[in-house]
Amino acid sequence: MYKELDPLLLSQLRLAIMSYLMVAREAEFTVLKEQTGATAGNLSAQIAKLQEAGYLEVEKTYKNNYPLTICKLTPVGITAFEAFYADLRTYFGQKD
Repeated sequence: MYKELDPLLLSQLRLAIMSYLMVAREAEFTVLKEQTGATAGNLSAQIAKLQEAGYLEVEKTYKNNYPLTICKLTPVGITAFEAFYADLRTYFGQKD
């Protein structure tokens, strides 16, 4: 039986952000932009959606007098991603 997938993670860009952060745990906005190939505006909008859901924490600070945005996975985000991955595996006949 197929499990319902988290609609928030069905977006290619949001999934790419979460996948990268599952390995790195945190990343600067510019690194995520580079890794995903997204525009700044689209990346910012998708990060905001993930932040609203509690999947990411966003820290805005400065580095050498330049704005610096750091995105960090939250425990809720890690759990959501792991559940998404486990649920997705059911589509391929794989069980946990």
